[in-house]
Amino acid sequence: MSAPLDEGPFFHGTIADLGVGDLLTAGRRSNYRPEIVMNHIYFTARVDGAGLAAEIAAELSGCGATPRVYAVEPTGAWEHDPNVTDKKFPGNPTRSYRSRDPLRIVAEVTEWTRLTPDELQTWRERLSALLADERAEIIN
Repeated sequence: MSAPLDEGPFFHGTIADLGVGDLLTAGRRSNYRPEIVMNHIYFTARVDGAGLAAEIAAELSGCGATPRVYAVEPTGAWEHDPNVTDKKFPGNPTRSYRSRDPLRIVAEVTEWTRLTPDELQTWRERLSALLADERAEIIN
């Protein structure tokens, strides 16, 4: 038996308004490449990382959506997120993971480090460049 990848707790950032016990599942469109249906659901052991993902999702929605962070537990097997692990950062300092199995919501988290207006503007610029770059890849 191998050691677990991480002990958690784990978090997921989104704009979806969900409740305790609800399941987050794969099969949704990517926030970054809407033409791609994702085969995994992503999560992190860093609450601020989930907060960033939630704020990016809200920004990309274009409809003033509320960013939300949920504490989650994986219901099945999971792995390091190859989109950041060893691709952008050596190892997995972001403690980012993904699973084909659902994540169960155990609580909503309301405390995370929010982006400042300047940081949000920087992310808008990064996202605009990313969305315009046809070479940008998501390892699905």
